[in-house]
Amino acid sequence: MKVDARDLRTNDTDDRGRIYLGTEYANKRVTVAVVEIESDRPDENELAAAYREASESAETLTEEWDEASDEAWDGLAE
Repeated sequence: MKVDARDLRTNDTDDRGRIYLGTEYANKRVTVAVVEIESDRPDENELAAAYREASESAETLTEEWDEASDEAWDGLAE
């Protein structure tokens, strides 16, 4: 099967992954190929990297807070 580039169309899927082809395809047999997928959501690797970064930031913040808290309690004891 040959495909002419002028016949390619980009459509968005609904929340269930369905595409509306249009009434011109009603009651007809169609062949659909997925050529490319774009997503506005981060992939698993991006999410994992963001989680690691947030976790490391949280650890640093906790350490800084512990130091500040210890200094504050020590200041009250004096």
